[in-house]
Amino acid sequence: MQPFLSSSTSTKALNPDPAFWAGRSVLVTGHTGFKGAWLSLWLERLGARVSGLALAPDTSPALSDLVLAGQIDGRIGDIRDAGIVRACLAETRPEIVIHMAAQALVRASYRDPLATYATNVMGTAHVLDAVRATPSVRAVVVVTSDKAYENREWPYGYRETEALGGHDPYSSSKACAELVTSAYRASFLATRDCRVATARAGNVIGGGDWSEDRLVPDIVRAFARGDSVEIRAPHATRPWQHVLEPLSGYLRLAEALCGTDGADFAQAWNFGPTDEDCRPVAHIVATLAESWGGQAAWHLSQETHPHEATFLKVDASKARSRLSWDRRLRLDEALAWTAAWHRSQVDGASALDLTLAQIAAYATRGREHP
Repeated sequence: MQPFLSSSTSTKALNPDPAFWAGRSVLVTGHTGFKGAWLSLWLERLGARVSGLALAPDTSPALSDLVLAGQIDGRIGDIRDAGIVRACLAETRPEIVIHMAAQALVRASYRDPLATYATNVMGTAHVLDAVRATPSVRAVVVVTSDKAYENREWPYGYRETEALGGHDPYSSSKACAELVTSAYRASFLATRDCRVATARAGNVIGGGDWSEDRLVPDIVRAFARGDSVEIRAPHATRPWQHVLEPLSGYLRLAEALCGTDGADFAQAWNFGPTDEDCRPVAHIVATLAESWGGQAAWHLSQETHPHEATFLKVDASKARSRLSWDRRLRLDEALAWTAAWHRSQVDGASALDLTLAQIAAYATRGREHP
């Protein structure tokens, strides 16, 4: 186990800091997911010893199959099974756990609310209880969602002190995961000097997301077929950001938790873009259509759909001031990177090469300010 570092020193280092991550044992739950695959590959290239625990990918193709084969110690298992989770931590003995495994779709939560709660609430409890039984763990980042906030359709961003809630099962399950994490931190892990934080991020975009019923994957699939994409809510506004933006925040947060004053960072954190990048769905699809070229187009769905929030964004000023984290890509750049990744992959380029190239390009970028 590596010693704790000074958080003030780590703040001045590169974000993420290769010197911090080299040789560290890290467990990523949900490594077969879109964000999990990007994070696991990034950690591996930083020199970390990465293990993963997740269900088998539910899409074909799957980014994890294309970029993680032979790269990490990936394990297939269900976090709804407490025994599987505890055995994984006992065998891998991680120093840092980044918990990302989840049922991540609002509409899927309407179809199967019990499975959503079992994964997002009890699954989180299983991970934290396994951490409690694993002395090697010094820091945990539990990734929840910006949808954990009680959405009042406010025009301004939600701060970490706002009330939690959720109209739909997915959103409320993420609020519950926040409460579970807070209870485990206060009741068990703080007394063991294991620092636990939660991370709430907005909608992410990027190459390699083929998930069902998600905006950018739906757009990419339609454009690749030469079809017009069907859009449910063109006026819905979300805090869009490239997938590498919140991931850099999770890594920076883990570094801070491992600092000598890491207990000060064991709390909730928002990771989201500036106000100018909180744009409606219509802007996203129109910009991607322009980047894609050809006959790319969209049309409004005429079906009736379950309730989803119309307006949602988070205030990430605390992360900007205390973690020295900020966006590096403007929304137009994030969309261009996403379109370029998918166009190149459709044309036969290696998903691994494309992903590594964008990680390398992102690492050279300075922080962007409006």
